[in-house]
Amino acid sequence: MCGITGEIRFDHQAADATAVGRMAQVLQPRGPDAGGSFQQGRVAFGHRRLKIIDLSERAQQPMVAPELGLTLVFNGCIYNYRELRVELEAAGHRFFSDGDTEVLLRAYKHWGTDCVQRFHGMFAFAIHERDSGRVVLGRDRFGIKPLYLSVSADGMRLRFASTLPALLAAGDVDTAIDPVALEHYLMWHAVVPPPRTLLRGVRKLPPATVRVYEADGRMQETRYWNPPFATDPTLAALPYKERERMVQVALEQAVARRMVADVPVGVLLSGGVDSSLIVALLARAGQKDLNTFSIGFEAANGEQGDEFRYSDLVARTFATQHHQIRIDGQTMLAHLPDTIHAMAEPMVSYDNIGFYLLSREVSQHVKVVQSGQGADEVFAGYHWYPPLAESNQPVDDYARVFFDRDPEEYLRTVSEAYAAPGASRSFVARHFAQPGADTPLEQALRLDATVMLVDDPVKRVDSMTMAWGLEARVPFLDHELVELAARLPAQDKLSDGGKGILKAVARSMLPREVIDRPKGYFPVPMLKYLSGPTLDWVQDALHSPVAQQRGLFRPDYVKQLLAAPDQHITPLRGSKLWQIALLELWLQSHRL
Repeated sequence: MCGITGEIRFDHQAADATAVGRMAQVLQPRGPDAGGSFQQGRVAFGHRRLKIIDLSERAQQPMVAPELGLTLVFNGCIYNYRELRVELEAAGHRFFSDGDTEVLLRAYKHWGTDCVQRFHGMFAFAIHERDSGRVVLGRDRFGIKPLYLSVSADGMRLRFASTLPALLAAGDVDTAIDPVALEHYLMWHAVVPPPRTLLRGVRKLPPATVRVYEADGRMQETRYWNPPFATDPTLAALPYKERERMVQVALEQAVARRMVADVPVGVLLSGGVDSSLIVALLARAGQKDLNTFSIGFEAANGEQGDEFRYSDLVARTFATQHHQIRIDGQTMLAHLPDTIHAMAEPMVSYDNIGFYLLSREVSQHVKVVQSGQGADEVFAGYHWYPPLAESNQPVDDYARVFFDRDPEEYLRTVSEAYAAPGASRSFVARHFAQPGADTPLEQALRLDATVMLVDDPVKRVDSMTMAWGLEARVPFLDHELVELAARLPAQDKLSDGGKGILKAVARSMLPREVIDRPKGYFPVPMLKYLSGPTLDWVQDALHSPVAQQRGLFRPDYVKQLLAAPDQHITPLRGSKLWQIALLELWLQSHRL
């Protein structure tokens, strides 16, 4: 919905409003409708607004409530804000606006930091208490809305922003490469778990976290959501059809919640089960003239570049206002630099360009869309889950199917200064060992839903949609739906080739061809099989003077990848050459 930024000083110096203004300017695409700023001594906030709920000027941000002594900047949407408002009004609160921003502000005044427990939605926010000087930062359960942080070398200044590049615009950031983050990026399919980013001087507030800074800089952090991923015996004892009904009801509610808006809401329709099910549920709920959007690319190396066969079928079945977007190779290549520049962090998945160009088109029609991200991680749709259900070595087996390189290849990839592999495997091992998930499958589902999902698909969708002032909502990450899925018996999820119980729900609504099709991804063959102008562009970047001076990668390894790009593919079918090139291109795009 927006972009937020700010600076807090802990040494009684005035905050740098000019630096906050520079950060806000970078965030302008996230909030093209309006901007605002606030400064009070040692605290300055900036905001860029995308008008979705309460389109009036009363909902402008930063929102200041003098009678409460509070100032707020907020990015996201609280879907149950109307219900919360009724509760707060009953407690004596009086409102001057009609949206979710003021509800968040008054909820904090009424319930303190526990207010986040009551929110259904996606959010990142900062609240300043005038009288105490306290600043509170919060992020939603799945980190759907980002929050990046930078602390000065002396620890006396904190800056935050919705994107990493916005922090760079303020200056005074340590831009050296974090070796541990680099290892995560190259080993774990570009997943860099919080609090790290690839830059030493930038960190991320973890999801499901509230962090409180006192006026003197003392900090306290609370993780407010950590559900168990384990079969509930009470659920398991119910008839399967009853569990199926429970999933359908929870999904219906999740989709309905994400229709809350004062502007039309569309759907990104890939043609897979997940996005098609969203369309079906909205149609069953009586939604008329729903705008749906699909994108396709040129075929390459014998691999099809679109899934229009399925998305067209769904659009016809539910009589949507469907928009089919075809992208040729020349157009894709022309927009790759802008796509990379729009990334909050380097993200290697090919569908970045798909989401970027799709969002460009969608933003001309609607400001809000629902999207199917998260269903595979929540309902065990990926191919690596069934083997893990029988694994005796879960960490090794997870790494074998998900990691892009083994430790030996990693040592051949990076220069000696970064040759210390093991961080990613150790992270997975520690996460698997935490209580609350007893079996290898449950441990993998918890890791993917709470870490991998946050810093790969979710981050990707937010970056690419918000680059065009488009808000994406993800009903499969409704926390009540996820809590239910986490408690289901494993076989409910593993059956029918994965996502079994979700497919069972879909069979009463969707054409059989959509449900029983081979699993699809966002196909962009020209980036998987690099050749021609795209390969030339990648080669120029990796051989450029700035890349040579940076010296991240061993020259002989780069030469090997460039000689035969299509022979160096990761277990997840990604290009190892594109992975290292993307990192270098992102760094160059931001003049790092």
